[in-house]
Amino acid sequence: MTTPDTMGANSASTSASTPGGAAPWRVIWLSVAAALVTVVLKLGAYFLTGSISLLSDAVESCVNVVAACTAAFALWFAARPADRSHPYGHEKIEFFSSGVEGGLIVVAAVAIAVEAIRRLAHPAMPHAIGIGIFITLLTAALNYAVARALLNAARRIDSLALEADGHHLLSDVWTSLGVALGLALVAWTRLLWIDAAIALLLSLNIARIGVSLLARSFDGLMDRALPDDEVARIRAAISATIGPDNAYHALRTRRAGSRRFADYHLLVPGHSSVAQAHDFEMAVGRAIEAVAPGIEVTTHIEPIEEPLAWNDSRLRAETEAEAEPQPDANR
Repeated sequence: MTTPDTMGANSASTSASTPGGAAPWRVIWLSVAAALVTVVLKLGAYFLTGSISLLSDAVESCVNVVAACTAAFALWFAARPADRSHPYGHEKIEFFSSGVEGGLIVVAAVAIAVEAIRRLAHPAMPHAIGIGIFITLLTAALNYAVARALLNAARRIDSLALEADGHHLLSDVWTSLGVALGLALVAWTRLLWIDAAIALLLSLNIARIGVSLLARSFDGLMDRALPDDEVARIRAAISATIGPDNAYHALRTRRAGSRRFADYHLLVPGHSSVAQAHDFEMAVGRAIEAVAPGIEVTTHIEPIEEPLAWNDSRLRAETEAEAEPQPDANR
């Protein structure tokens, strides 16, 4: 909820406890442990079978270990309270974590594609295919269980780092299922190129997921606005509260990890007292809080009769027409 100071001064809301502070560490360390177990199992399956698709699966699981550790570090760092050097908190580290994970996934995809192309040129028959399929399905089941736990936890605390790790593990599940199918087809048809072809197709899917995570990370680090539907709810809440004698403009929103921020200019009659402006701003803040729980709002209160009060921030670039009140020439 917003807590204004004085008219013409910026005011910031007090924050609820940072969601990252309640991070489900049990789930995080479960992710790390599962990644280590699957790496050992998949590498063992590769050495038993010589399958390039199993090697591809093992390489992605190696990335899972790094990704899980990165997510754990990001959530630990994000849970640190705001300080003098970082007065807005440390939650943006989650965007960095997501970017690191996306980059690692892309690198792994390229490595898998290179090895798959090499094996297409020099195909070889895998050994002990039955054992390879069994181990692959076992790791797929393990990763699926951990991925669902991570995604459920991510929804509870609104964590991009946990969500990225969960989606990464789900991609590993599909990879493992594809590998198992490829090995079964090789055993059935005796067509040696199928193993490498499956690995190549999987590398493209893995790269797609990595690029998606990178895009989300860049969006967050560049202070992308909140989703349109959420901004629309905030606008509607303000408009429904201010009444005909007041106005607002220059609404901006952004997200840092699980925390969301908004700032706007609230224009009130110049004859209003500080106490009246404060009470009015608090009412608007409660309306915003009702449609966007936990958001931190900064309000700039100005006299509505002053033409300069309608000036936007110089950081605010021109965008498409917004549903904000416009200055009345008769005021």
